[in-house]
Amino acid sequence: MSGSAGDGRDAGLQPERTRLAWRRTTLACSVTAVLAVRQALRGSGTPVEVIGTAVIALIWLAFLWVAHRRVRALAAGRPAALAPRVALAAVACTVALAVFAMTVII
Repeated sequence: MSGSAGDGRDAGLQPERTRLAWRRTTLACSVTAVLAVRQALRGSGTPVEVIGTAVIALIWLAFLWVAHRRVRALAAGRPAALAPRVALAAVACTVALAVFAMTVII
């Protein structure tokens, strides 16, 4: 062995698992956003429901942007580590959509 860190492992599997994880999370966020918007639109149409629907749509779009960037970086090869701001944005979007999902259920 030459001693490099990449020897002895399949470099294609880990990025593929990561890409699939981003896709699953994107799907879960999409379902949450659709259900939340559906619930809001079935309501009385108060300004709070309209603003809530707009916020949900913006959070979902922000998460899609972050996920799309990461999946494209994974497709281009081994990407650099996720920047702290981008990671924080993904976490914030996921948590916000989870909170909206809980409010839809309750």
